[in-house]
Order: sequence, then structure tokens, then C-alpha cells
Amino acid sequence: MASVNNITIIGNLTVDPELRYTPSETAVCNFRIAVNRKWQDSAGEWCEDVSYIGVTAWKKLAENCSESLGKGSRVVVNGRLQMRSWETQDGQNRSVLEIIAKVVAPSLEWATTEIIKNLKQEEDNSVVEETDDLPF
Repeated sequence: MASVNNITIIGNLTVDPELRYTPSETAVCNFRIAVNRKWQDSAGEWCEDVSYIGVTAWKKLAENCSESLGKGSRVVVNGRLQMRSWETQDGQNRSVLEIIAKVVAPSLEWATTEIIKNLKQEEDNSVVEETDDLPF
């Protein structure tokens, strides 16, 4: 039986993205998004619940997120869930469930944006120009 690990959420960045590089110079960008849910209770009162979700993007996606997004940006994030665990300096175990992003895009529900294509890099790291031949 095959399993599927795929999640798509829409929310707002709570802070500016943090871009850093691993020792092997791979870009990694972390940010958190707030996802709100509103509903009416049995008395007709409006209630709201907010979930804060960590997102990690790698390589070119990480650099693009860092350059393009900021606190308050409304985004659509698609990726996979990953549980990460570690031990703190005082010996306590911690864990977090986060999204490893495959796609991060601006939500155009209440905003507009300008798309600027980056140059595409091939496997041997030589740069080739991207064409305007889009599949859609």
C-alpha cells in the first residue's frame, strides 16, 4: 500500500524569511505562517483559531522566498510534512512538525504581483536563458 505525504496551505508570514547557507553552501530559508480558521459557535458568536506552521525551503526556492516574501505576505505553500526532533542544551527533548516546501507562491486573493523569471541553471551549473514557451 502506497502512502502519500502532501500538504497545501494558505496563510500569512508572521516574520520575514530567514535565509542561511549550510556548510556545503546550500541555501535554506525558514519562515512561519499563520493559518486562520473562523466559525460560528452554537450561540451564533464568531470564533477564531490560529495555527502557526513552520516552513523550510531549500536551494533556489529558498533564495527566491527570501528575496520575494516579507512579514504579512499571503502565500500558498505546497510540500511534505516532516517531523524533526532534537535535544536542547539542558537535555530536554523537543520536536516540531514542519512543511518542507516544494512550491511557494503568492496568493492573489487580495493582492497582485509581478512575476520575474530567473535564469535556469543546468546540472553542470552553466547558465541557460529561460524561454517564454510555457506549458499553460
